[in-house]
Amino acid sequence: MKIGIIVFPSTNCDFDVEHVLRDIVKVRAERIWYKDRGKVKDCDAIVIPGGFSYGDYLRAGAIAAKMPMMEDIKEIAGWGTPILGICNGFQILCESGLLKGSLSVNTSTKFICEWVNLMVENSKNEFTKFYKKGHVIRIPINHMEGRYVADKETLKSLNENSQILFRYCNPEGKTTPQSNPNGSLENIAGICNKEGNIVGLMPHPERASENILGGEDGLKMFLGMVDALEDD
Repeated sequence: MKIGIIVFPSTNCDFDVEHVLRDIVKVRAERIWYKDRGKVKDCDAIVIPGGFSYGDYLRAGAIAAKMPMMEDIKEIAGWGTPILGICNGFQILCESGLLKGSLSVNTSTKFICEWVNLMVENSKNEFTKFYKKGHVIRIPINHMEGRYVADKETLKSLNENSQILFRYCNPEGKTTPQSNPNGSLENIAGICNKEGNIVGLMPHPERASENILGGEDGLKMFLGMVDALEDD
């Protein structure tokens, strides 16, 4: 098993993800430079980590989404390969059309770096299989353009097809305006495609994968991905 971690110019969370996969989950993980296109087709899963690809020039993720590497990502996504986009990775997946909607500037117009509570909305996805629906987990965010927006038809489809995986909530599990850190529509923090193999979320599960960092609630996302691959 090999999991590829895509590195664009100004990606900065690749080593964090690599550490979690190699040292905690104990699987083979390889950081792949965005120009090394052929390598992704040998991977069993792909993670597009956080950072500020191309300095967030134009829009966060907009330039990375146009790179030839993303054509290979689209191809293997069509094969059913698990793809996880974290923060800037989520932005790239939306900009490339692999996920619906887009990420806009936080309503506060400020950069936000804090721990947030998330309600697990779907525990049947391969990335969320080790969570329980309705449980509240705690994972940090770190972004300026994290406000999820989409048109009414997209939101309706996401809800009807159980594609919303996480929503921002308070410690009691209530999705209130006060618990929404960036103004995302319907408190959406993470979604998947209809097939379920492509997942994007703004919070950073790799930063919540060890107790020394403040908690392990994010680790289950990586464990679920690996378990699903082993079942195949």
